[in-house]
Amino acid sequence: MAVNQSKRIISCAVTGSIHTPSMSPYLPITPDEIANSAVEAAAAGAASVHIHARNPENGLPTPDLGLYRQIVEKIREQNQEVIICITTGGGAGMTVEQRAAVIPEFKPELASMNAGSINWGLFPALDKFKEFKFPWEPQMLAMTKNFIFENTFGAMEKICKIMEENGTKPELEVYDTGHLYNIEYLLNAGLLKPPLFLQFVTGILGGINSTPYDIFNLHTTAERLFGKGNYQWSVIGAGRAEFPVATLALILGGNVRVGLEDNLYLGKGRLAKTNAELVAKMARIMNELDLEPATPDEARQMLGLGSGFN
Repeated sequence: MAVNQSKRIISCAVTGSIHTPSMSPYLPITPDEIANSAVEAAAAGAASVHIHARNPENGLPTPDLGLYRQIVEKIREQNQEVIICITTGGGAGMTVEQRAAVIPEFKPELASMNAGSINWGLFPALDKFKEFKFPWEPQMLAMTKNFIFENTFGAMEKICKIMEENGTKPELEVYDTGHLYNIEYLLNAGLLKPPLFLQFVTGILGGINSTPYDIFNLHTTAERLFGKGNYQWSVIGAGRAEFPVATLALILGGNVRVGLEDNLYLGKGRLAKTNAELVAKMARIMNELDLEPATPDEARQMLGLGSGFN
């Protein structure tokens, strides 16, 4: 049975690898904090929670499978239904092998897959934050001035095959219009299967911006390349663009992602204390538009996922 068209997926990106501990005291760092924050986000209306792991001692993004296992198991202890979407983006400097190792290890229903390379500029944050808790924070931000987030065709083909072998659906992270053409190539090569799940990532320096013109460009290009009914799409707006571009996506028929990975603020000058606060605000905006958050099972149906809980 088709899902009601008033239903829209809220994804929540719990901690990510962009923001550093000095930027907010509320950023989840330890496995317990990340898992508990994910469970709270699900209770607030998120159908999917997007997971990165961090070193619990200093908050540094890490590919440590042991930490990922703690996070996944702790989420499942409290919530058997929410979709767990594990990153293959990892953090700056990780190899493709490190980034993809989570797939065969955990066989998640959903995992992010970056659809192309971009310059990745986080260094402007050095002008906003002058004091840091840990030495790695300013070092990581500074290195992005000369950093390329590399996702070659060879790497994308490899990750697609790993996901196919393990029953994992790619959440395709689209940072610019050209990435949609990369996805078209992968689809035509038989490495992706519809319905596609496109996640438009906007507002990262080096990728497409978060203006309405950019959202329209991404949406109309996807519609032209893939056709109605062959894909689901969602929008991420970095920083203060989070809620404006998410609202535009809802109006245009899309889904949305919020969370402390993408934006630390609940409103102007007000740090969000939890991911659940961001999800609840998104759910309120949906309600004002006579829309509703999809349940995890409704999201599974919309995305063409299996019914099992990994």
